[in-house]
Amino acid sequence: MPQRSLLIIVPAWNEEATVGHVIREIAEKVPHADVLVVNDGSTDRTTDVARAAGAQVLELPVNLGVGGAMRAGYKYAFRAGYDRTVQLDADGQHDPGLVMTLLESMDELEADVLIGARFAGVGDYQVRGPRWWSMRVLSTTLSRVCRTRLTDTTSGFKACNRQAIRLFAANYPAEYLGDTIESLVVAARAGLRIRQVGVAMRERAGGRPSHNPVKAGIFLVRAVLALVIALSRPSEPVVAEGVAA
Repeated sequence: MPQRSLLIIVPAWNEEATVGHVIREIAEKVPHADVLVVNDGSTDRTTDVARAAGAQVLELPVNLGVGGAMRAGYKYAFRAGYDRTVQLDADGQHDPGLVMTLLESMDELEADVLIGARFAGVGDYQVRGPRWWSMRVLSTTLSRVCRTRLTDTTSGFKACNRQAIRLFAANYPAEYLGDTIESLVVAARAGLRIRQVGVAMRERAGGRPSHNPVKAGIFLVRAVLALVIALSRPSEPVVAEGVAA
Protein backbone atom coordinates (compact mmCIF):
# COMPACT_ATOMS: atom_id res chain seq x y z
CA MET A 1 0.00 0.00 0.00
CA PRO A 2 1.50 3.41 -0.92
CA GLN A 3 2.23 5.71 2.00
CA ARG A 4 1.05 9.29 1.66
CA SER A 5 1.46 12.02 4.20
CA LEU A 6 -1.53 14.32 4.66
CA LEU A 7 -5.11 14.39 3.42
CA ILE A 8 -7.37 17.30 4.30
CA ILE A 9 -10.99 16.13 4.32
CA VAL A 10 -13.63 18.78 3.64
CA PRO A 11 -17.24 17.62 4.18
CA ALA A 12 -19.54 19.87 2.16
CA TRP A 13 -23.29 20.24 1.75
CA ASN A 14 -24.44 23.01 -0.58
CA GLU A 15 -21.28 25.07 -0.08
CA GLU A 16 -20.73 26.33 -3.64
CA ALA A 17 -20.35 29.88 -2.31
CA THR A 18 -17.34 29.09 -0.12
CA VAL A 19 -15.74 25.75 -0.98
CA GLY A 20 -13.67 27.08 -3.87
CA HIS A 21 -12.08 29.78 -1.72
CA VAL A 22 -11.38 27.25 1.04
CA ILE A 23 -9.61 24.88 -1.36
CA ARG A 24 -7.50 27.65 -2.85
CA GLU A 25 -6.52 28.83 0.64
CA ILE A 26 -5.50 25.28 1.56
CA ALA A 27 -3.33 25.11 -1.56
CA GLU A 28 -1.70 28.38 -0.58
CA LYS A 29 -1.09 27.61 3.09
CA VAL A 30 -0.64 23.80 3.05
CA PRO A 31 0.71 23.14 -0.46
CA HIS A 32 1.99 19.64 0.36
CA ALA A 33 -1.48 18.38 1.40
CA ASP A 34 -3.96 16.53 -0.78
CA VAL A 35 -7.55 17.75 -0.53
CA LEU A 36 -10.67 15.57 -0.62
CA VAL A 37 -14.08 17.24 -0.69
CA VAL A 38 -16.85 14.85 0.33
CA ASN A 39 -19.96 16.21 -1.37
CA ASP A 40 -22.72 15.19 1.02
CA GLY A 41 -25.63 15.03 -1.41
CA SER A 42 -25.50 18.69 -2.41
CA THR A 43 -28.09 20.05 -4.80
CA ASP A 44 -25.97 23.01 -5.91
CA ARG A 45 -22.64 23.27 -7.80
CA THR A 46 -20.42 22.20 -4.89
CA THR A 47 -18.76 19.41 -6.91
CA ASP A 48 -18.06 21.56 -9.96
CA VAL A 49 -16.63 24.41 -7.89
CA ALA A 50 -14.47 22.06 -5.79
CA ARG A 51 -13.01 20.29 -8.83
CA ALA A 52 -12.35 23.58 -10.60
CA ALA A 53 -10.39 24.72 -7.52
CA GLY A 54 -8.22 21.59 -7.70
CA ALA A 55 -9.69 19.21 -5.12
CA GLN A 56 -10.53 15.54 -5.46
CA VAL A 57 -14.26 15.02 -4.92
CA LEU A 58 -16.08 12.05 -3.44
CA GLU A 59 -19.80 12.35 -4.19
CA LEU A 60 -22.43 10.82 -1.91
CA PRO A 61 -25.78 10.15 -3.61
CA VAL A 62 -27.81 11.37 -0.62
CA ASN A 63 -27.24 13.67 2.34
CA LEU A 64 -25.84 11.59 5.22
CA GLY A 65 -24.75 14.41 7.51
CA VAL A 66 -21.21 15.25 8.60
CA GLY A 67 -20.72 11.88 10.30
CA GLY A 68 -21.56 9.89 7.18
CA ALA A 69 -19.44 12.18 5.02
CA MET A 70 -16.46 11.90 7.33
CA ARG A 71 -16.70 8.12 7.56
CA ALA A 72 -16.52 8.03 3.76
CA GLY A 73 -13.54 10.37 3.92
CA TYR A 74 -11.72 8.21 6.48
CA LYS A 75 -12.34 5.08 4.39
CA TYR A 76 -10.83 6.87 1.40
CA ALA A 77 -7.85 8.00 3.48
CA PHE A 78 -7.24 4.53 4.92
CA ARG A 79 -7.44 2.73 1.59
CA ALA A 80 -5.22 5.32 -0.11
CA GLY A 81 -2.55 4.95 2.56
CA TYR A 82 -2.57 8.41 4.17
CA ASP A 83 -0.94 8.54 7.59
CA ARG A 84 -2.61 11.76 8.74
CA THR A 85 -5.86 13.60 8.09
CA VAL A 86 -7.25 16.97 9.07
CA GLN A 87 -10.98 17.68 8.96
CA LEU A 88 -11.68 21.20 7.78
CA ASP A 89 -15.09 22.81 7.25
CA ALA A 90 -16.16 24.04 3.82
CA ASP A 91 -17.67 27.27 5.15
CA GLY A 92 -14.40 29.06 5.87
CA GLN A 93 -14.55 29.01 9.68
CA HIS A 94 -11.42 26.87 10.00
CA ASP A 95 -8.18 28.61 9.06
CA PRO A 96 -6.00 26.35 6.84
CA GLY A 97 -3.04 28.28 8.19
CA LEU A 98 -3.55 26.44 11.49
CA VAL A 99 -3.31 22.95 9.98
CA MET A 100 0.40 22.73 10.71
CA THR A 101 -0.25 23.94 14.26
CA LEU A 102 -2.54 20.95 14.76
CA LEU A 103 -0.02 18.51 13.31
CA GLU A 104 2.89 19.92 15.32
CA SER A 105 0.79 19.81 18.50
CA MET A 106 -0.18 16.22 17.70
CA ASP A 107 3.50 15.29 17.74
CA GLU A 108 4.30 17.30 20.87
CA LEU A 109 1.33 15.91 22.82
CA GLU A 110 1.70 12.38 21.41
CA ALA A 111 -1.96 12.44 20.40
CA ASP A 112 -3.85 10.09 18.10
CA VAL A 113 -6.72 12.57 17.79
CA LEU A 114 -6.01 16.29 18.19
CA ILE A 115 -8.93 18.74 18.52
CA GLY A 116 -8.66 22.38 17.50
CA ALA A 117 -10.56 23.90 20.44
CA ARG A 118 -12.42 27.21 20.32
CA PHE A 119 -12.64 27.61 24.08
CA ALA A 120 -9.04 27.08 25.15
CA GLY A 121 -7.74 30.59 25.61
CA VAL A 122 -7.20 31.46 21.94
CA GLY A 123 -9.43 33.76 19.90
CA ASP A 124 -12.70 35.43 20.91
CA TYR A 125 -15.29 32.89 19.68
CA GLN A 126 -18.29 33.01 22.03
CA VAL A 127 -21.42 30.94 22.63
CA ARG A 128 -24.15 31.93 25.06
CA GLY A 129 -27.36 30.56 26.56
CA PRO A 130 -28.50 26.93 26.36
CA ARG A 131 -25.92 26.09 23.72
CA TRP A 132 -23.11 27.21 26.04
CA TRP A 133 -24.51 25.17 28.93
CA SER A 134 -24.83 22.07 26.76
CA MET A 135 -21.22 22.44 25.61
CA ARG A 136 -20.13 22.82 29.23
CA VAL A 137 -21.92 19.61 30.24
CA LEU A 138 -20.51 17.74 27.25
CA SER A 139 -16.97 18.95 27.90
CA THR A 140 -17.08 18.01 31.58
CA THR A 141 -18.42 14.52 30.90
CA LEU A 142 -16.21 13.75 27.92
CA SER A 143 -13.12 15.01 29.74
CA ARG A 144 -13.68 12.18 32.21
CA VAL A 145 -14.33 9.63 29.47
CA CYS A 146 -11.24 10.68 27.53
CA ARG A 147 -9.12 11.18 30.65
CA THR A 148 -7.93 14.60 29.56
CA ARG A 149 -9.23 18.14 29.82
CA LEU A 150 -11.42 19.05 26.86
CA THR A 151 -13.16 22.39 26.44
CA ASP A 152 -14.63 22.08 22.95
CA THR A 153 -16.00 18.61 22.26
CA THR A 154 -18.17 19.74 19.33
CA SER A 155 -15.32 21.20 17.29
CA GLY A 156 -15.08 19.87 13.74
CA PHE A 157 -11.46 20.96 13.35
CA LYS A 158 -9.56 17.72 14.06
CA ALA A 159 -6.36 15.95 13.14
CA CYS A 160 -5.98 12.16 13.18
CA ASN A 161 -3.05 9.80 12.79
CA ARG A 162 -3.03 6.45 10.98
CA GLN A 163 -4.34 4.52 13.98
CA ALA A 164 -7.33 6.86 14.34
CA ILE A 165 -7.97 6.80 10.58
CA ARG A 166 -8.22 3.01 10.67
CA LEU A 167 -10.62 3.10 13.61
CA PHE A 168 -12.84 5.82 12.17
CA ALA A 169 -12.96 4.21 8.72
CA ALA A 170 -15.01 1.40 10.25
CA ASN A 171 -16.59 3.00 13.31
CA TYR A 172 -17.20 6.70 12.70
CA PRO A 173 -20.74 7.52 13.92
CA ALA A 174 -23.19 8.99 11.42
CA GLU A 175 -25.91 10.09 13.87
CA TYR A 176 -26.58 13.72 14.85
CA LEU A 177 -23.50 15.03 16.71
CA GLY A 178 -21.97 11.57 16.43
CA ASP A 179 -19.18 13.04 14.35
CA THR A 180 -18.06 15.03 17.39
CA ILE A 181 -19.43 13.62 20.64
CA GLU A 182 -19.68 9.89 19.91
CA SER A 183 -16.50 9.80 17.85
CA LEU A 184 -14.55 10.90 20.93
CA VAL A 185 -16.17 8.14 23.00
CA VAL A 186 -15.33 5.59 20.30
CA ALA A 187 -11.72 6.79 20.19
CA ALA A 188 -11.31 6.82 23.98
CA ARG A 189 -12.72 3.31 24.38
CA ALA A 190 -10.35 2.08 21.68
CA GLY A 191 -7.46 3.38 23.76
CA LEU A 192 -6.55 6.30 21.52
CA ARG A 193 -4.97 9.39 23.06
CA ILE A 194 -7.17 12.46 22.62
CA ARG A 195 -5.79 15.94 23.20
CA GLN A 196 -6.68 19.52 22.27
CA VAL A 197 -4.94 22.75 21.30
CA GLY A 198 -6.48 26.22 21.33
CA VAL A 199 -7.27 27.76 17.95
CA ALA A 200 -9.08 30.87 16.74
CA MET A 201 -12.16 30.33 14.61
CA ARG A 202 -13.43 32.68 11.92
CA GLU A 203 -16.92 33.72 10.88
CA ARG A 204 -18.58 31.80 8.06
CA ALA A 205 -17.47 33.12 4.67
CA GLY A 206 -20.92 32.48 3.21
CA GLY A 207 -23.91 30.15 3.16
CA ARG A 208 -26.26 29.54 6.05
CA PRO A 209 -25.21 28.78 9.64
CA SER A 210 -26.32 25.42 11.00
CA HIS A 211 -27.57 26.95 14.26
CA ASN A 212 -29.35 30.08 15.38
CA PRO A 213 -30.69 31.30 18.76
CA VAL A 214 -34.10 29.73 18.12
CA LYS A 215 -32.49 26.29 17.78
CA ALA A 216 -30.23 26.63 20.82
CA GLY A 217 -32.65 24.96 23.23
CA ILE A 218 -33.20 22.07 20.85
CA PHE A 219 -29.43 21.69 20.55
CA LEU A 220 -29.20 21.26 24.33
CA VAL A 221 -31.67 18.37 24.39
CA ARG A 222 -30.24 16.66 21.34
CA ALA A 223 -26.67 17.04 22.54
CA VAL A 224 -27.42 15.41 25.88
CA LEU A 225 -29.33 12.63 24.10
CA ALA A 226 -26.38 12.09 21.75
CA LEU A 227 -24.07 11.77 24.75
CA VAL A 228 -26.36 9.24 26.46
CA ILE A 229 -26.50 7.17 23.26
CA ALA A 230 -22.72 7.34 22.87
CA LEU A 231 -22.09 6.12 26.40
CA SER A 232 -24.58 3.26 25.96
CA ARG A 233 -22.76 1.81 22.95
CA PRO A 234 -20.59 -1.33 23.30
CA SER A 235 -17.25 -0.43 24.83
CA GLU A 236 -15.12 -2.24 22.22
CA PRO A 237 -15.35 -0.76 18.70
CA VAL A 238 -14.72 -3.25 15.91
CA VAL A 239 -12.37 -2.47 13.06
CA ALA A 240 -13.67 -4.43 10.10
CA GLU A 241 -11.01 -6.21 8.08
CA GLY A 242 -12.76 -5.16 4.88
CA VAL A 243 -11.66 -1.58 5.49
CA ALA A 244 -8.06 -2.53 4.92
CA ALA A 245 -8.56 -3.18 1.22
